[in-house]
Amino acid sequence: METKYEMVEKDIKEKILSGSYAINDKLPTESAMMKTYQVSRYTIRRAISDLENEQFIYTIQGGGMFVDDWQKKIRQEPLENKQIGVITTHIANYIFPNIITGIDRYISNEGYTILLGNTQNDPEKERTSLEGMLNSNISGLIIEPTQSALSNPNKDLFDQLATSKLPTVFINSHYPNLKFNYIEMDDVASGKEATDTLFAMGHKRILGIFKIDDSQGVHRMNGYINSYQTHSQYSYLSEIVMYQSTDNLHALFQRIETIFRREDHPSAVVCYNDQLAIQIMDLIRTLNLKVPDDISVIAFDNYQLSKYIAPKLSTVQHPKEKMGRQAAKMLFDLMDGKKVPPYIKYEPEVILRESTRKIN
Repeated sequence: METKYEMVEKDIKEKILSGSYAINDKLPTESAMMKTYQVSRYTIRRAISDLENEQFIYTIQGGGMFVDDWQKKIRQEPLENKQIGVITTHIANYIFPNIITGIDRYISNEGYTILLGNTQNDPEKERTSLEGMLNSNISGLIIEPTQSALSNPNKDLFDQLATSKLPTVFINSHYPNLKFNYIEMDDVASGKEATDTLFAMGHKRILGIFKIDDSQGVHRMNGYINSYQTHSQYSYLSEIVMYQSTDNLHALFQRIETIFRREDHPSAVVCYNDQLAIQIMDLIRTLNLKVPDDISVIAFDNYQLSKYIAPKLSTVQHPKEKMGRQAAKMLFDLMDGKKVPPYIKYEPEVILRESTRKIN
């Protein structure tokens, strides 16, 4: 459990890292802090002493307390343990172990190790991870943004990150209002390619199920819409179900079940990713329908289990380890001051397996 002085220290440090207190800003007096935090003068002085030792603040005799140039400290401090920060929405499941493996294989050859942060697609946990990275002596940072299609509540920290000049690369998606290098799939093209593939197989009534609080889902949905625009004679048959990470999944699947129970149910489904598609295939089976005889299923990411389930899942390739390696290479090029492209986008590659079939 945190002591009172640790809570005071943590709060002041967060305000410095987020830019609420800018470099060289004068901090409130000890008396004002005592009133704000409802603690003793001793507690304030102990917190201030720790922050001084960490070079977050400095004091001027008779003049008060001020925010030190903590960013300069991070840039100039010699590295005892060379580390690269990696923040992802997940660590141990789905495609993320492969991405992290790709990063690790590249940076370990350069004599670096990984400092991992896991947001679980929660903006508050992303904030905690960013604060930890900004307060650590890392040489560079690779980030998968959290809920990238929504308003970014941590923009103040990303602005601090940009000001710090710490080499940074985004993977899988990026925040459009921030100017960082990024590597991702061309998700609009992927969504269109997956849906076009179903049209080429004779499907016309195609259900799209997309998560819309990250930009991958929004872009894949836009690709689905683009495909229907290309096949405009069937646009009236299109149907989309949207959901967010925080939604009640039981209610989501109830809604999808209602669609599948209709006499005019879709003959095919485009799913946000393979993880969702596997659940959708299980739902189809519980309704005494068959994949692909009654409903074809296609998704995205080529998750490792996709080729082992029955029937094997049709999907759009995600480069995973390659993305990890290229993100690490881009980061090291930035660290070395080399000129790098602002972004890399991977074109879609559809992998057809047993979960899709041609119909008349």
